[in-house]
Amino acid sequence: QEGPEGAAMAAEWSVLLLTCQPGGCVSAFQRELEARRLRGGLGSRPPPLLLAVEDPWARLGSGGATLNALLVAAEHLSARAGYTVVSSDVLRDAHILILHMGRDFSFDDCGRAFTCLPVEEPGAPAEALVCNLDSLLGTMTHRLCVGSPPGVWVCSTDMLLTVPSAPGIDWDGFQGVRVIAVPGSQAYARNHGVYLADEQGLVRNIIYKGTEAQIQQCAGPDGTVPLVCGVVFFSSDAAEQLLATHVIPPLDACTYMGLDSGAPPIQLSLFFDIVLCMAGGVTEEEFLKGGGDASVRSARSVLWTALRTFPLSMACIPGASYDYMTTSASDHIRSLTLLPGSQPCLLEDGSSVINCLLEGAVQLAAGSVIQHCHLQGPLEIGPGCLLSGLSAGSSLALQGCPLRNLVLQGHHVRLRDLSCRVFTLTGCLDDWQVWGEATYLNVPWAEFFHRTGIREGDLWDAELPRRSCCLLNARLFPVLHTREALGLEDVLWLLAPGAAVASEQLARWRAAWRMSWQELLPCLDKAAELGARRALFFLQGQRKVRRVLLGRQDSSLLPLARSAVHEGYHEAVLGTLDEVASTAGDAGVAARALACIAEILGCMAGGEGGLRSGPAANREWAVAFGRLESGDIAGGVRELAAERQKWMSRPALLVRAARHYEGAEQILVRQAVMSSCQFVTVGQTELPPLGHWVQVACPARLDLSGGWSDTPPITYEHGGAVVDLAVLVDGCRPIGARVRRIGQPELRLVSLGGTPQGEAAVELVCQELEHLRDYCQPHAPGALLKAAFICTQVVRFPSQKPLRVQLLENFRGGFEVHTWSKLPHGSGLGTSSILAGAVMASLYRAAGKAASTESLIHAVLHLEQRLTTGGGWQDQVGGLVPGIKIGRSKAQLPLRVEVEEILVPDGFTQTLNDHLLLVYTGKTRLARNLLQDVVRNWYARLPSVVQNAHALVSNAEECAQALRQGDLLLVGKCLDRYWQQKKCMAPGCEPLAVGRMMEALRPHVYGQCLAGAGGGGFLYVLTKAPRQKEALHQILAKTEVKCGLRGIFLYIVQTPGHFLQLDGYETGHQTSEGIVNHRGQPSLEAETSVILVREN
Repeated sequence: QEGPEGAAMAAEWSVLLLTCQPGGCVSAFQRELEARRLRGGLGSRPPPLLLAVEDPWARLGSGGATLNALLVAAEHLSARAGYTVVSSDVLRDAHILILHMGRDFSFDDCGRAFTCLPVEEPGAPAEALVCNLDSLLGTMTHRLCVGSPPGVWVCSTDMLLTVPSAPGIDWDGFQGVRVIAVPGSQAYARNHGVYLADEQGLVRNIIYKGTEAQIQQCAGPDGTVPLVCGVVFFSSDAAEQLLATHVIPPLDACTYMGLDSGAPPIQLSLFFDIVLCMAGGVTEEEFLKGGGDASVRSARSVLWTALRTFPLSMACIPGASYDYMTTSASDHIRSLTLLPGSQPCLLEDGSSVINCLLEGAVQLAAGSVIQHCHLQGPLEIGPGCLLSGLSAGSSLALQGCPLRNLVLQGHHVRLRDLSCRVFTLTGCLDDWQVWGEATYLNVPWAEFFHRTGIREGDLWDAELPRRSCCLLNARLFPVLHTREALGLEDVLWLLAPGAAVASEQLARWRAAWRMSWQELLPCLDKAAELGARRALFFLQGQRKVRRVLLGRQDSSLLPLARSAVHEGYHEAVLGTLDEVASTAGDAGVAARALACIAEILGCMAGGEGGLRSGPAANREWAVAFGRLESGDIAGGVRELAAERQKWMSRPALLVRAARHYEGAEQILVRQAVMSSCQFVTVGQTELPPLGHWVQVACPARLDLSGGWSDTPPITYEHGGAVVDLAVLVDGCRPIGARVRRIGQPELRLVSLGGTPQGEAAVELVCQELEHLRDYCQPHAPGALLKAAFICTQVVRFPSQKPLRVQLLENFRGGFEVHTWSKLPHGSGLGTSSILAGAVMASLYRAAGKAASTESLIHAVLHLEQRLTTGGGWQDQVGGLVPGIKIGRSKAQLPLRVEVEEILVPDGFTQTLNDHLLLVYTGKTRLARNLLQDVVRNWYARLPSVVQNAHALVSNAEECAQALRQGDLLLVGKCLDRYWQQKKCMAPGCEPLAVGRMMEALRPHVYGQCLAGAGGGGFLYVLTKAPRQKEALHQILAKTEVKCGLRGIFLYIVQTPGHFLQLDGYETGHQTSEGIVNHRGQPSLEAETSVILVREN
């Protein structure tokens, strides 16, 4: 249900209680509740109190269990409130949910609540099996109970309940008790309970298995009747009155306090002993008379006095459905079979597989269910079957077995200190509790006895009356044998024994100690069964990890990672990831596996230990990193795993280990990206004279759509497409570099102010190779320039030859490099990558080499990987290739970028110039952190990120088409869509103040977007009217005051040509179209120039 702001609404529980029968399983169920809290299955605000509550008596009834659970809840709330005795005052503002597990279930050892459903929750934060309990929790929390006042909700778990997202229950002026009903057919009602209500919705009576006339009396205008579905709400007043009865005999016997006080047991129904007393059409005499024995009549008298004055209303939910989980195998199979068209090829429509690992050809016919099984083919399972709890070792016994209309189950049984496995076999059509016309394995008992040689005396004691003999108490199932281990074959022979083995199997069967289903029920080890299901689930999870990574699938493994951590299976999953990373033989697969390990380590830290992003150069990890750098992936992964074991003891170490795994992943990403080096071709040309400058001045770039799809590893795992403009800013090329040869055999690295004529801001002299060692540390002085010398191979590093010798031998001296940028740090206009391109272009030329535009684009990719800044290719494409263009890369390695010029209609370039404005927001962009988050989310394959990657590429192609058509309005729509896609890719990239600025501009623009990664820097807008600099300046002046921004400036952008200047004369050219000389508007570059530039 959506609230007024579109946020999902949910009931916020004070206490959630799950009641269960006595028998030592309460701790296992408590663990299940806690597991759901950990994995987010109880919502964003889980109840502070989660309690599994054991009934005091074996047959307490739903009414007694409700009263006991209410007492336990009140006791815990009282203790938390500081009371030393139980106080009903704690119920006044509490929202309590009580879920009853009820009786044992023939088809699931853990009961109806933990019956797993053929349902997946792809949006869940942690991957897990979905049980009926989870389905009911979701229904109650997010649908039925939303908006209800404080009080106590009680819900049975013996039914499958479906409710519309907006059930439409009116709580205005509500008092008393309300029952929830579901519309059903009159035929279904003959075996169930229905409510008789008046026109005001007040309940007159509850009819159970009524006559046709009684049921007809309950029908509405559409002919349906309101079915009792096991859900009741008590207001806090009513709950207080009910709680007060727990000290009054005989109701005190319903609680654990009564048990501890020696009170005799009593059995009460929630609906017929508690709720019914409030029905308006029931008299006190009728109510008391229906109580059975004296103790129940006495209890009813107390309840009548306490609750009779509360109105009992009914809410019948249109569109809801209810399916009671009966003891009929055919009904249960029907409820678990899926809709057509959703199964693998070997599974026919109408079949269902739940929490199973099926290997080989396991063929499943329609109308059959396999759950919690590990089976190995070839196997053929016919229609009407339910197989549950079978291990891989059972597969051989099943081969060739005629499986049709059968229920075959493996059980974990505990006999005092002895644990064992027991198999049961029944027919789909068998009735558990009748004799007479009864069947076993779908044939009459007489036929079964004749076929197997088994006699009645083998199954039932002689003193047991024949009419009491039934399947439920037939000692059919072998449990222990004095000399041999028992297995599945010891029940399968009951189907159709061959003549040769019949007598042998019969003797073996008779020699075994056997139990009936009735005797087995109290011995079922629910904790062991739940543990086995978890183990099988994570065994499948390990197979899924291999399948997804090796198959390069876009499925997210993050929910599975979270679940593995919460359930204690992280070591198994980590081992699988180590195996995949070391044996895949593919750097891309290995990198994603290492990223998954980092996610698990981060999950294990539990939100403690610091931020995920941080340094990753601790010396303890150097050996592992060195192996990866050398190309020894398997050895590197082994070293990482060995080192990891030393960092698992506390959150702070886990977070640091996660950072180093991400560092290792980046090594492999760098190696993948550097495959693009094969597209760098460098030729020889004339060496410029000593002392003559080679100067390159470059435009900035604006990304119009597709950014982030160019970022490794997205660009080579998904494929990328980016539309870019090369632009002047206020008529100037803001980025540039110049290089000249000098006589001294050294490297002089100078960073100037904003122009080539500016004063030196940073000056560095490198005279030894050791001075270049920090080239891969982005924040080291001159790191980019040092990396440029190494990547252009002007200087060989590492090398046995000293720097001085290399420079003298190859160039008869050293080099002096000057760089400049008029753009502020973090502009988002591609400055660093374009500057890298300018430096490499001028350095190549000054060293007597020539490189094409394509070579420069890929050379910058290589440089940025060596520099360890990462980043994609869009900046250098945008700044090195003139005009309007779209760059593309395919989902493959080696990574190759291909650029297509976008040809626009005549005059459209000028139109863009007139409508495009650049706004400096005054906020500094922090792209590095954004980049880490994006790569992390991509490796996690978050569905939103994968879908957004598709959308980015699609929008880029649409934007390119809009430009070809000269459709300014559609270009603006693409810009707006692009900004939404950027925010999806990197949440947090829109500062609050910038958002307010964009809101102020929205009525005046076709579209707008922050340049680059966002987070600050420059905003570019496509105005509705031309030449709007002054008008927007006035709007932003007001916004600056309101938002607290300082330093908002507007700039014009234009498209230039590139310039290569050699000692005072220039080569290259610029376009005549689109250059605008007044301040404040953009202009586009339409032709390729000699030298190309880009930014990061």
